[in-house]
Formats: sequence, structure tokens, C-alpha cells
Amino acid sequence: MRVLQLHCDSIEYTATAKEVDCAEEGGAGTARLENALAVLVAVEAGDDAATAERAAADISALAARVGCTRVLVYPYAHLSASLAPPREALSILRLLESGIAADEVSHAPFGWTKSYAVRVKAHPLAESLRVFGPGGAGGEGAPEPTALRSESRLESTWHVLTPDGSLHDAASFDFGPHPGLRRLYAHEESGTRRADDAPAHVSLMRRLGIADYEPASDSGNMRFLPNGRLIKSLIERHVGDRVRAYGASEVETPIMYDSAHPSMKSYFDRFPARQYNIDSEGRRFFLRFAACFGQFLIAAQAQLSHHNLPYRLYELTRYSFRREQSGELVGLRRLRAFTMPDCHAFCEDMAQAVSELGERFELSRSVMGEVGLDPGDYEMSVRMTREFYEGNGAAVSRLAARHGRPVLVEMWRERFFYFVLKWEFNYVDASGKASALSTDQIDVENGERYGIEFAGADGSMKHPIILHNSPTGAVERVIYALLEGAARASAAGSKPTLPLWLSPAQARLVPVSEAHNARAAEVADELAAAGVRVDIDDRSESVGKRIRQAEKEWVHHVAVIGDEEAASGRLSVRSRLSGKTEEMGVGELAGAIAEATRGMPRSPPNLPRLLSRRAQLMV
Repeated sequence: MRVLQLHCDSIEYTATAKEVDCAEEGGAGTARLENALAVLVAVEAGDDAATAERAAADISALAARVGCTRVLVYPYAHLSASLAPPREALSILRLLESGIAADEVSHAPFGWTKSYAVRVKAHPLAESLRVFGPGGAGGEGAPEPTALRSESRLESTWHVLTPDGSLHDAASFDFGPHPGLRRLYAHEESGTRRADDAPAHVSLMRRLGIADYEPASDSGNMRFLPNGRLIKSLIERHVGDRVRAYGASEVETPIMYDSAHPSMKSYFDRFPARQYNIDSEGRRFFLRFAACFGQFLIAAQAQLSHHNLPYRLYELTRYSFRREQSGELVGLRRLRAFTMPDCHAFCEDMAQAVSELGERFELSRSVMGEVGLDPGDYEMSVRMTREFYEGNGAAVSRLAARHGRPVLVEMWRERFFYFVLKWEFNYVDASGKASALSTDQIDVENGERYGIEFAGADGSMKHPIILHNSPTGAVERVIYALLEGAARASAAGSKPTLPLWLSPAQARLVPVSEAHNARAAEVADELAAAGVRVDIDDRSESVGKRIRQAEKEWVHHVAVIGDEEAASGRLSVRSRLSGKTEEMGVGELAGAIAEATRGMPRSPPNLPRLLSRRAQLMV
């Protein structure tokens, strides 16, 4: 469907004669509208109800943006050479008209010869051409993308690969000892990502001051509160440190790209995405849904030889954007704007790519453990072509052996995306919904698509194989998984917690009275100098109430400071997880926290040190 949208001072048309058998009755005559949004529409072959729904939403949004309450739907076949049959076009036009949200929506008669006169307003949004592909696919109005046509005919089989390298039929596999893998299989078989109930982490992210929905933005765009911003920044820093240590060079690339760029158009045909589109000065841009585009364009300009490979680039995208369906959006599990560590490796051949895949697998496993997710917290899946498995089965089996538990496998008869293999670590929450965390892919298409070349050992120019790795997946999903795990621990009778290195307050001091505030400040200064995130609950509440508040905030170490502590210089420190109280010096407490957070990033608190100075957020 092609839609030319014109914000008009006036539009007047006269219908004179029927052109087709299904032309609307009673269409003859003249009509004139003032201050109207005229949408000239060509319905194309393959357009359906979903196309009409998306076009109606786009028209409604523009009408609201320009402050126009009157919309005219004007059939206009001249925008396309690939028209739908007249009766089908009329049906789609009626769906389009009924879906437009405006005070007054009307239409010019379908199937009539018409003359018209139009006066268009003079402002930047007064004229725009919008294209809506059939079946929900975006793009330049071309027929259904190759990837969607292939996916609709996709034939795959489900298996379980055990650590000993044996491949089993998933339908007959005994999942009894592996309930998490069974839930992942059920999730994948269901084919739905919709959320029926709010998962446990939603209430926790609000109560702990981490994140909340942003009502002034699009759904799936979250706001991160001070504690959440601190946690995110620490995870981002750690992943960046580990990826650079692995050998990747960090870059930064734009968040939007021209949809008409030849590489982009070809990419969308192979890998359609639910992207956000932006019109600017007659050009259509899309907000990136991964860092691939920018890194590929950098690599295409690099002078590479086989001596440079693997060539590794890394970017932390804040943000990537995917226009996920509204029913899938819930909390931090699935977002439309997310932070993604994205690392690509450009490899000489498949042998080097498989070797690099193994190195990055270990990188991802170690990073996941360091952020607080052990192998038992997630399930592994692999998607691959049968041809790749037949040629590289030993390498895939080695990944399963390193994982140490059975792996869910989807085997494709033929390749329909750009990759021949994709592995994922998936977190499966209490509601049975699975979300991908770490991932890597072996891409055999985009080297050629983006014109990336290297000089081989024989002097000829070749296209590299590209690996797409995110060591953690979206940073927001890491927080989701940590909070869901904490909720699961609480339900099992254990203390819910965050890893000490991510805790917004690693230690809290509770002065017994105002007279002890000065000593508490001295202790806090000493702990802070040693890299401990420490705060002071100086509020005029009872000691017991303040200790209970620290418990609610999951503070790992709480020290009450009274006369005895002020005189001795020692602290009575209660560990939240063990429940034990231990007497120690300030240096001992700092040393214990430093040892427990060794190798992880440090940061001062992101809130005032004194709790009496903090604003209470209504969440």
C-alpha cells in the first residue's frame, strides 16, 4: 500500500463517471473539505487487513501531530503499477477508513473518474509518501520479502543434543531431569511471546527504585531510576572491559540509517524487522535494531588482509530499537528500546569462524557468571542448518559439552536467514516465558552484501564470514533475569538479593541517635575511600525500623553505630544473607567487600549518602 499524505488548506473533487463494475453507487457529484488531511491511497497486490491497520495507525498519528481532525481517504491508483483487484482494494480501503482515529473521517467514491483541486499547506509535515508492505512487512512497497516467504515454508525439526554428542528427537526425549529445558521447548513450540500476567520482576524493579514504565513515551521504552542507572552502568562497564580484553576495538555508530541504501534494502529483504521509521526531507530512515549496520560499514572501508583476521569490532548500543508487538511488552523482559553489547568478528573462512565461535562461547559463559547468572540459571538452544551440522557436528557437540547439560536444537532443512548457526542462552521465568540472553551467529551473507573484503593468502579478494555475538544480550534483560531469580529464591525460602558488586548500597550505617552521626560520617568516609558504596540512615526512625528498611532494600551489610562502637572504633556488622552479626574493624569490612567484588567495576552511590536527603519516588 502506498499512501501520499497531504495536509491541505482545501481539497475539492468532482466524480463524473464510473470506471469499474464495483464502483460505489451514488458517487457522482462534488465535495469540498477545508483544513483536511487528504490521504491518496493505492492498494497493492498482497495488501491485507494488517497492512490497513498499520497504515491507519500511521495516518492517525500524523493527523494528531499536525492537529488535523478531518481526514479524507482518496482512492488513487496512480501511485503504483502493482494494484490489487478492484473488489479487494475496496475492502482494504474500508478497513483503512474504519481504523483511522479522527473526529471526521470520510472517503472519495471508489471506482469513479474524478477531477480534483488541492491547496497544500506550507509546513515540513504537509507532504509525505508512506509505503506499507503486505503481510506486515516494511520496505519500499515491494512484494513480500524473501525471508518472510521462506520462513512461511520453513521446515525444521526439534532435537536435544546431550553433552556426549548424541542427538535425540525432542518429542521422545526424557525431559524429567531437565524441567527448565522442557519449559524452553514448550515455549518454542507455542510460538507466542505474548505476556498474560505481569512477571515477578515488575513489582521488584519498582520497589527497589530500578525502573518503571514511561507513560510519556512509546510502550516498551522504560525510564531507569537512580538505582537502575547505577546497575546498568556497572554491567555496561564490565561487559565493555571483558570484550576489549578479548581483543575487540570499541566503536560508536549512528542510531539511524537510510532505508534506501543498497545494503539496507537487501538486508531487509532477507531479515525483515519491526523497525521504527522516520521521514526526513523526502528520505526514509530507520532506527537501528542492532549495531550490525554501522560496524559493517566500518569494516567495508577497512583495508583487510588475512593477517588482520579475525577483525573484531564492538559497540554498546544505547539504544537499539525494535517495534515489538504491544502484547509482548512487559517489564524488562521485552522492550522496544534496549541496550545491547554487540561484538562482530570478521573471519577468514569457516574453520576460523568455528574456532572463534568457541572462544566467544567461553567469553559469554564467563561474563554471564560474573554478572550473577550461573549456568543453572539459563538453558541453551542452537538453531542451525542440517548442512552445517553435517559438516561441523563435532564443534557443535563441543559447545554442548562445555555447557554441561542437554541443549535444545532446531534443525532447518535449508537456510532462510543470513546465518547457518545461532546459539543462545535463554532465561526461562516462572511463567514459562523464555528470553534470549547471550547469543552468537555465523553469518555467511553480509560480508558480500556490505562489500566487505580482505586479501587472502593467495592475493585474491574474498568476503569474510561474520560472527554476531552479544556476551550478555540486552543489559535490561540481565537485570530482568537477576530480579526473576531473586523472586524465585524468595519463593523457595531463600533471601532475594542482587550480586554485591551491583547492590546500590553495599553497606549501610545506622547511627543510634543524632549524637552518633559524626562517627557514622567518619566511618562512611573511610569505607568510601576504599571503594565501598555506603550510605547512612540518619532519619529519626527507630533503629529496628531502619534495619528493616535496609532489609527491604536488600542491603548486604548493616552496621549500627552507638556509644560502644563510637568508643571502640569497631563495628557490629550484620550480614543480610547469613543473618549473622560479626564484630570487625572498618578496614576489615572494606577488605571483605573488596575481596567479594574483586575484578568488578566500582562506582560511588547514585543517591545522596544521607537517606534523609533522598526524595521518595511514588512508584
